[in-house]
Amino acid sequence: MPEGESIGRFEASDASLAEACRSRSEISRVYILSDVRLYRDGLSSVLRGQLDVVGAGSSCNFLDQIAALHPDVLLLDLAVRDSLEIPTKAREIFPELPVVAFAVGELERDVLACAEAGISGYVPHDGTAEDLVATVRRAQKGELVCSPRIAALLFSRMATLTRGRLQHFADACLTRREREIAVLIARNLPNKEIARHLRLGPTTVKNHVHNILQKLNVHRRGDVARLQFDEHRWRVDSPPELSNAQGSV
Repeated sequence: MPEGESIGRFEASDASLAEACRSRSEISRVYILSDVRLYRDGLSSVLRGQLDVVGAGSSCNFLDQIAALHPDVLLLDLAVRDSLEIPTKAREIFPELPVVAFAVGELERDVLACAEAGISGYVPHDGTAEDLVATVRRAQKGELVCSPRIAALLFSRMATLTRGRLQHFADACLTRREREIAVLIARNLPNKEIARHLRLGPTTVKNHVHNILQKLNVHRRGDVARLQFDEHRWRVDSPPELSNAQGSV
């Protein structure tokens, strides 16, 4: 055998071995959590060869199990009692542990509940084994597989929660006078009109507006209007009337 051909075969063999080792190291190590043994055994059999099932058990002792086995991903049967509390408990041991839920309902509230519980990915009732494997691999990379409709729903929910936090902050940090002025800013009134309606000096109004923007951590007057997603959130003890509002600074 020519020397060059021999060397080439050794290099190809080394490359194949390295690739095999790399593939084995990239297989996700998962722990299956379900209170139904048939589910655990069935999933273990179906996923064999695609994922490395390091263990499976019920909700009774799963914390001890995952602490000993160090899985990459926790597979959670959403039918487990108090299943939405499990991600928090699991992350007390492994803060970065992705949790993938299976047998998730198709209703929007079910998906939102999973997201709010800190679940990293989900597979619905009619999902396949391939769907589960893909979701696990994506979750391990910090990615979420979902439909465009669910993505829009999650973004909408996040925006609602954010507005709620901002508004609660606004109610807490603004003075009564600042809330009065914020109402008028949200109605797109210029400083001169606000000064006239509240019988304040233009400079005083300008200073109040500056303080309001700074306290709310926004940069434009239009952002104040955006925060007023609920009229009652800007309520003050005596809401200013645009015709005869009065009050001291």
